[in-house]
Amino acid sequence: MSLQKAKQEATAAQLTAVSVPDGAGWLTSLREDALKRVHTMGLPSRRDEYWKYTRPDTLAAADVTPAALFENDETPMFDEIDRLKVVFVDGVFDADASDDLAGENLTIERLVDVAKADIHWAKDLYGALELAGQTPVERPLAAYNTAMATDGVVIRVTGAVSRPVNLIHKHLDTTSDAILHHVVKVEEGASFTLLENGPAAARFNSVLEVDIADKAAFNHVRTQGRDHERRVATHLFTRLGEESAFKSFTLTANGVLTRNECVIELTGDNAIAHVAGACVGEGDFHHDDTVFITHDAVDCESRQVFKKVLRNGATGVFQGKILVKPDAQKTDGYQISQSLLLDEDSQFLAKPELEIYADDVACSHGSTTGAIDEEGLFYLRARGVPKDIATDLMTLAFLAEAVEEIEDEALADEILARLESWLERRRG
Repeated sequence: MSLQKAKQEATAAQLTAVSVPDGAGWLTSLREDALKRVHTMGLPSRRDEYWKYTRPDTLAAADVTPAALFENDETPMFDEIDRLKVVFVDGVFDADASDDLAGENLTIERLVDVAKADIHWAKDLYGALELAGQTPVERPLAAYNTAMATDGVVIRVTGAVSRPVNLIHKHLDTTSDAILHHVVKVEEGASFTLLENGPAAARFNSVLEVDIADKAAFNHVRTQGRDHERRVATHLFTRLGEESAFKSFTLTANGVLTRNECVIELTGDNAIAHVAGACVGEGDFHHDDTVFITHDAVDCESRQVFKKVLRNGATGVFQGKILVKPDAQKTDGYQISQSLLLDEDSQFLAKPELEIYADDVACSHGSTTGAIDEEGLFYLRARGVPKDIATDLMTLAFLAEAVEEIEDEALADEILARLESWLERRRG
């Protein structure tokens, strides 16, 4: 029996009792199509090319592995920022903890309400970018999300929005299994910032689809909560129009298993897409960034900047690809993935890729793994800086390139402060 056939049969057996949630006719049809795609692809296995570094078992299993709750006395992320709060508790919208879902130049609706409408603009977007992102690499967990998500937000941005929207994810149930699907449409000339923070659930599967029209801008800053035993699979799909801009940054501290996928398609000339991430972890910590950027227009720019700090047996993974299609001349693509290993027990697994079919391009990629620079450490210690503090200073300097991708300086400063706090706790 072929591997694909075996996957399909195993998936069919696991999903035999699964049916899509109720909703409006158009949404039910999209959900059913997505579930069919899951059956055709099969749920991911370790033998799949893009899962060979990360075990998908607990992300795709029928039963949820319990995750202990994390007692956190820190001030919540983004608490000092004027923002519109949208709160989910174990994947369920909490109206009492959320702000009124209204703001300047934008409308916010819950997916559960949109699902009741016979006609809605989200009909043309829900699941559309996820479906496009299945080629050339299959992403069955994202398709499963499209089929099964019952909550999330649908956001339409019609102008410049000065007040960010903050999706806050709280984890209160040790066996919660959250599936959220968000859709964002940024109209021509509009601009918008989306913040995300919190651990979400014991197991969390999220999809964020972002359609950015001509001359529009979308900024995304996400921090993934410190509940260490949580398991997370996130998927960010975005499509960029002419002269549009997309920037996304993710900070991860702790988490037994995290897989962040980002699929970007530049379809309009002179578009810019930057995606970055910083993670710090130790022990049974496994963190996977998988990125696929397609250049399909002229004079576009993309950047991938990922930094990982690992110790005490932690594992970091980076899989990044830049695909330049034949007509995407004058492409500028940059990709860097680096890890700092603070001991000999940790490991970093990288698979950087370039696939170029145009001849007027400037594309580069690189990946490095190493320990703390001994000369730099000696320099600081010779000037009276204790070894542990000197190590932390050099670690922060290492992570800085990724954090600098955040456009808002106040947000970047808060991220750096959280990283410094994490290092101080480990030092103690």
